[in-house]
Amino acid sequence: MMSRGRAGGSGRRRVLAASALLTGAVVGLAACGTSAPGPAVGSASGATPVSTAAAAASGVPSASARPPAPRAGTVDRSLTVGGLERTYRVHVPAAATRAAAGGAVLPVVVVLHGGGGSGRQVEQQSGMSAEADRAGFLAVYPDGTGRLRTSLLTWNAGTCCGYAHQNNIDDVAFLSALLDRLGREYPVDTRRIYVTGMSNGGMMSYRIGCEHAGRVAAIAAVSGALDTVTCTPSRAVPVIAFHGTADVRVRYDGGESSLDSLRKGEEKVDRSVAEAMTFWTRRDGCPATPTRTQQGDVRHDVYGPCSSGAAVELYSIVGAGHAWPGGTQTRAEADAVPPSPHASAVMWEFFRHHPLPA
Repeated sequence: MMSRGRAGGSGRRRVLAASALLTGAVVGLAACGTSAPGPAVGSASGATPVSTAAAAASGVPSASARPPAPRAGTVDRSLTVGGLERTYRVHVPAAATRAAAGGAVLPVVVVLHGGGGSGRQVEQQSGMSAEADRAGFLAVYPDGTGRLRTSLLTWNAGTCCGYAHQNNIDDVAFLSALLDRLGREYPVDTRRIYVTGMSNGGMMSYRIGCEHAGRVAAIAAVSGALDTVTCTPSRAVPVIAFHGTADVRVRYDGGESSLDSLRKGEEKVDRSVAEAMTFWTRRDGCPATPTRTQQGDVRHDVYGPCSSGAAVELYSIVGAGHAWPGGTQTRAEADAVPPSPHASAVMWEFFRHHPLPA
């Protein structure tokens, strides 16, 4: 169990950096979103919806109980949770429509924007819809909350950030309700639901791994910190993380963020990437020392094999800032986007090898 007291020997209570939030607002949606609680990639694969026979074996709903094949395209939807209207986008690739029409059930990747961003913004930033088109999964982009309803949106990742944290918004309940609705409206493969996010969204991804390990198969954090109050996952969770070593908004080595305009009244100290890796490798029964390879500025650490059968991987981009590697810079003032690795493609390859245990 990880509690939110001392982390890494420090008496400071560590909270997510303003980076995640401010990233989108002050520094621009790009900072948090594009640039902007204490982790075996192979070649790209094609579409991977589950066959009817495999679906039956995995315990997903029978054909008669499954929703019909969805229409291809992107739709904006809303639902009410805890008295709040919450919004989200769903991208359905044509390949997913064809697969579902043939009786397959579909993987889901939920992508959480950074602080100050939005679902629409992180869709552009991450390029995840293009990856969904290639691989055949549903890509879902929820929106956080904010005083202005449609801008400066944040997630309550435990000890951060902004409006969501200050108003104790139950984002875990929202995301759970969202998954419930997706399961009613789409032929979802319940063993292949994954969550990723940028900055504040990466922090929220860690929180979902801590609190919904029985429902979410694996998580990916991009420029995020493990800033939850406690973390007691019910099982070993496969984790992959991406982080620039020169990130000053959510610092690679932990500590205070360079941005604090959206963090008024909050602490502004994050846990380090190393602390996140230490927590997950211990929980997942992985070696403390990784196998490391490096190509150019990209350092890839694989902690394995893990006794639990899970996996933890880290991509460190030397010299890079607060950005989604291989993605799009959504604001001119955001940190430059490193061209490699292509985080969305790499994490999907990781995800598809890690369904929920049968």
